[in-house]
Amino acid sequence: MGFVQLSDAYPWDKVAPYAERARSHPGGIVDLSIGTPVDPTPAVVQQALSAAADAPGYPTAHGTPALREAVAAWFRERRGAPALDPDGVLPTVGSKELVATLPSLLGLGPDDVVVVPSVAYPTYDVGARLAGAQVLVADDVEAWAGNSAVRLVWVNSPSNPTGAVLGAEHLRQVVTAARDIGAVVASDECYAELAWSPDLTEPFGDGVPCLLQESVSGGDHTGLLVVYSLSKQSNLAGYRAAFAAGDAALVHRILQLRRHMGMMVPAPVQAATIAALGDPAHVQEQRERYRRRREALLGALTAAGYAVDHSEAGLYLWVRPADAASAADCWSMLDDFAARGILVGPGEFYGSASGDHVRVALTASDDRIARAVERLAV
Repeated sequence: MGFVQLSDAYPWDKVAPYAERARSHPGGIVDLSIGTPVDPTPAVVQQALSAAADAPGYPTAHGTPALREAVAAWFRERRGAPALDPDGVLPTVGSKELVATLPSLLGLGPDDVVVVPSVAYPTYDVGARLAGAQVLVADDVEAWAGNSAVRLVWVNSPSNPTGAVLGAEHLRQVVTAARDIGAVVASDECYAELAWSPDLTEPFGDGVPCLLQESVSGGDHTGLLVVYSLSKQSNLAGYRAAFAAGDAALVHRILQLRRHMGMMVPAPVQAATIAALGDPAHVQEQRERYRRRREALLGALTAAGYAVDHSEAGLYLWVRPADAASAADCWSMLDDFAARGILVGPGEFYGSASGDHVRVALTASDDRIARAVERLAV
């Protein structure tokens, strides 16, 4: 058995020359590439972490009952999923580790197929290959419906990088088709609290649909798993505070392996997660910060000759030249932005269908966003 061959270098290493060029700008770099939160961790969360700092014993892989109840309550109050069994909640060390390991935890192998979106976070593909499974890139349910080799279907809504949101009807079709062949559906919904379009935001809309809500799942969570992180909405990227939730029997299977692997979220982080989930006020405050930054960047990009596709939710703007005659590959756009001292993310990292876009993150301070707006106007 050999190593899984991914590439000679981590993809983001290819951005280094553009970062260097952006840093050489007289006013320094405005980094809008990776999407690392820069605003303070909420005080209520810091206080909860500190209060739980005396934690000499090992935490459990399943998390405390209080944590699982807090996650179930959050799904009920914020995600329209009142039927979630707290036993179907699993704390994770950030969401990326579960995305990368889920196919392996499910026991998938060479005869099994994992479906991933055509424009997507690359770790869905990496996780499938790590398990030795086959990857099918497809957005259309008809591309895999009835294929008994399909064992896991990934959906990502709101999408990273595009910010596109899948409707409840589409999600229901995914669930129905997956259940017909006995496949698991895993939904990465990490940006669900950061919606911008009027048809998604209250009081105009019902929010971003959740895989576990009754109109999608039929009130039955069998074979369904939602992955969620507090990194962005609560500025907890450094805490690695995340969880999966859904089918309690499926969680139990995954949990047994994670216990052997020692995949445990530290007790103070579990306490901080409970505090974060119980305090919607800080989420609203952070959402307002991102809304202001989004509006400033959206206006500046449009005025500078760019078009923004999708981007109705999440922390990114999915950008291309507005003039079809000026269409360019993502690397030439990356160079254009770097010449202005702005670093953005290349669309190529998210699939072969996205090489004509760049991803522009909202995760910079108000001052740096203002500098980016100024530079786009030149």
